Amino acid sequence: MTDVTRALQARETGPVDVVISPSILASDFVNLAAELGRIATADFAHVDVMDNHFVPNLTLGLPVLERIVAVSPVPVDAHLMIDDPDRWAPGYAEAGAASVTFHVEAAREPVRLARELRRLGARAGMALKPGTDVEPYLDLLPDLDLLLLMTVEPGFGGQGFMDSVLPKIRRAREAVSAAGLDVWLQVDGGVSTDTIERAADAGANVFVAGTAVYGVEDAAAAIATLRELAVTAHRH
Repeated sequence: MTDVTRALQARETGPVDVVISPSILASDFVNLAAELGRIATADFAHVDVMDNHFVPNLTLGLPVLERIVAVSPVPVDAHLMIDDPDRWAPGYAEAGAASVTFHVEAAREPVRLARELRRLGARAGMALKPGTDVEPYLDLLPDLDLLLLMTVEPGFGGQGFMDSVLPKIRRAREAVSAAGLDVWLQVDGGVSTDTIERAADAGANVFVAGTAVYGVEDAAAAIATLRELAVTAHRH
């Protein structure tokens, strides 16, 4: 069992209400080890993998992710914005990512892929763009550990939160609850102190935040504030 797996399991010994996963896309890539250290109080480190095909941007790939896994103080949450995830996604699970999320718009066999990610020891996540209807994919929930509902168009950081996705989050939460499943609902894009409460109120419990964490001097304080706001929204 790897150190990352132990850390993930340790965080899952109790009920998980709110998960904060800062996006390193907003970090200083030149000093990445130090930047990962800044988010040691988070639950995951969110790593955006972009291939300049599925989305119009290019970030990093498997060799860099392997090094991130090796030095990160928290488990790695890999978000693959790439073509042909059926071929490439399992490699990220094998490299030690604790959670691997692929886009349903790019996957040929999403159920088979999700099951393969689970077999390799990662949480299986599936992402939907803002314009992709969630309804046709609710039957896939039993094969997932995480459903990511993008709150911006994938490809670039720093975009504004799209409130039009909130009804989709509510519908997904209803479906997860009705089926009695332990599927995390993640939102990614424009998450900040101004928007996290709306997302949490709609039913999200996993929050990817880039600029809201890395764009301030005290990242740990930003993480704590985001967590507090989401927990309060859930309680209400």
